[in-house]
Amino acid sequence: MKNIATVLLAVAALGRLASAQVNDGWERVQPESQAMTAKPLHDMEAAIRAGEFKKIGSVLVSRSGKLVYEGYFDGDAATLRDTRSATKSITDALVGIAIRERKLSGVNARVLDLLPERARNVQNADPRKDKITVEDLLTMSSPLECDDWNDASRGNEERMYLVEDWAQFILDLPIRGRMQVGEHPDPPKYGRYFSYCTGGVFVLSEVLAKSTGMRTDRYAQEKLFGPLGIVDAQWVYSPLRVPQTGGGLRLTSEDLLKIAELYRNAGVWKGVRLLDETWVKASTEPRAQIDDQTEYGYLWWLKTFKSGGRGFPAYFMSGNGGNKIVVVPSIGLSVVITSTNYNTRGMHEQTEKLLTDYILVAVH
Repeated sequence: MKNIATVLLAVAALGRLASAQVNDGWERVQPESQAMTAKPLHDMEAAIRAGEFKKIGSVLVSRSGKLVYEGYFDGDAATLRDTRSATKSITDALVGIAIRERKLSGVNARVLDLLPERARNVQNADPRKDKITVEDLLTMSSPLECDDWNDASRGNEERMYLVEDWAQFILDLPIRGRMQVGEHPDPPKYGRYFSYCTGGVFVLSEVLAKSTGMRTDRYAQEKLFGPLGIVDAQWVYSPLRVPQTGGGLRLTSEDLLKIAELYRNAGVWKGVRLLDETWVKASTEPRAQIDDQTEYGYLWWLKTFKSGGRGFPAYFMSGNGGNKIVVVPSIGLSVVITSTNYNTRGMHEQTEKLLTDYILVAVH
């Protein structure tokens, strides 16, 4: 009887959350209606509120497009969430839209051809720079010496923020060197060397502006956010007022879920196609290997999460603090976990634990 009472309390708690807002377009249902068990979700909420997980802002779970759980632990549904580098995956959508509209010729377009005024002034000139493509920036595999995970890297984003002209800073970088063991090392999986470079994604803001004739934030509002019903997006700007497409965009948790659902539905939102299905597929296929468990597509992370003895292949947006917006297409699941646990050890591990130990456990 005690276990039954616990489950009933969990359902009641989730039901209260589901009825908190009713006019925002989401259909809120009980987890059981979507083949999910309520108790693990209730246990998750209890653990967060007890402080077992640090600085969690919100958790939203949808299955088959229906909201089965939403919890706000810092702020509320209207709070704009700074998910840091999760912005990068939204930049992928904007590039896809520009290609769909034939504003941009494709991922093989050369960056310096699109930015001739930059090409004329670039330092450390090298023929390999002339060949850098949009795809190189989408896959974090350009030859530029840029690595945000290495404090010694000349292109580390913290150095970029100290100067006025961010795009020129990145394009002026020298070509990256690479030590190797053996005279003939094995080529990288998928043919690309991954190097995490926020500045390269920022350069795509100028590429988009040049290609579309619109500043990137305005293009995003007209072509992506407007059709999704996103009315409150707060961008970060460079000193030259260029929208930062590499991070810092603030959106509500529900609006982040809309991005996940757009990709889960192969580019369609409420019956309207915003992205080509081929673009969604191309963006969420492996293009570079990060480590033994993680690969990278076009500004989307790829990983198989293990839970309850099962493997769940997923693609996701990821940002400093442990922010995760996850799509598990095989089970129709989209998840938003926002967190302000910035620059701390284990920030990503704790949000992945929410996903694997509670949310995926709830899936039948």
